[in-house]
Amino acid sequence: MADLQATIEDLWSRRTELAPDDADANRAIFEAITLLDTGAARVAEWAADGSGDVVVHQWLKQAILLYFKQSQMSTIELGPFEYADKIPLKTDYASRGVRVVPGASARFGAFLDRGVVMMPSYVNIGAHVGANTMVDTWATVGSCAQIGANVHLSGGVGIGGVLEPPQAAPIMIGDEAFIGSRCMVVDGARVGAGAVLGAGCILSGTIPVIDAATGEELSRGFVPPWSVAVSATRSKDFPGGTFGLPCILVLKRLTEGERHDKTHLNDVLRDHGATT
Repeated sequence: MADLQATIEDLWSRRTELAPDDADANRAIFEAITLLDTGAARVAEWAADGSGDVVVHQWLKQAILLYFKQSQMSTIELGPFEYADKIPLKTDYASRGVRVVPGASARFGAFLDRGVVMMPSYVNIGAHVGANTMVDTWATVGSCAQIGANVHLSGGVGIGGVLEPPQAAPIMIGDEAFIGSRCMVVDGARVGAGAVLGAGCILSGTIPVIDAATGEELSRGFVPPWSVAVSATRSKDFPGGTFGLPCILVLKRLTEGERHDKTHLNDVLRDHGATT
């Protein structure tokens, strides 16, 4: 893999010179994308020290961008559907142990681990979706987003993508997390393992995450592991008046490994005057 990385980085440095029919270059790029497609490599991962930081493998993002550059438009026919695109769709779901409901699609170069369920939804190239995760109806998983195992992305959830700049960190969702309906997680935001986002949260890399018990700002764009969080506002004075700016409010800390069923989540949110 080190040799392949060196090859991709070299191709990236001279990408403006590459011809579309450069067989050697295209072979190396396809090999890198196949690593992503099979889960043998991934664009990003949580740092091993448990700090919540993210390690980004820039060369794999470069490979995706090179794949877009080198690929040519073609017509793709699947049953009654027709598409015009550069990137083929994933296939062989049954052998991969993945359930895909009609209306769902994932691009080649996205990895879906065994037990993943895709309701009518979409997973883009470079994304990594862990085992037994539910991608619910009309949820979208953007390019290079990293979704853990046993996660529930509820209906209408939008997980943002990132390709450029190559060093930018993608969205990270930890194992066992629950992302409520119509949440938007974008711009390098991170959700820790076991965390719950109540419905309708907007979480970006710059949104303050605040502890409801202390008023302390815990982070920007990172919901701590094993916590229950909802959308909120906090007041700020401007020359034109006082306005409420969005934030994420951590209502409760769960015991590590505690499974939060929907009834328990509803109780927690009702106790704090929020709605699901």
